[in-house]
Amino acid sequence: MAEEQIGTVEHFFGNISVGMIRLTAPLKVGDKIRIKGKAAELVHDVSSMQIDRVPAQEAKAGDLASIKFGQKVRPGDTVHKIAG
Repeated sequence: MAEEQIGTVEHFFGNISVGMIRLTAPLKVGDKIRIKGKAAELVHDVSSMQIDRVPAQEAKAGDLASIKFGQKVRPGDTVHKIAG
């Protein structure tokens, strides 16, 4: 499957398991992403996201999207959208 880098993790709130991702390409609910970092790698289906604390179905390049994860992601981890 093809992957395209679409952003970078800027912050992670451990108490609520939410990562903030600065996007360089569009992302929408239903997309599958892979987080790649020094400590871990995970695949995640985007089931919901927020922009400025408002629920959103899609985000564009430049947005800071908040997404809930099942495990810790770290600032500097890269975010890749999985095509197909």
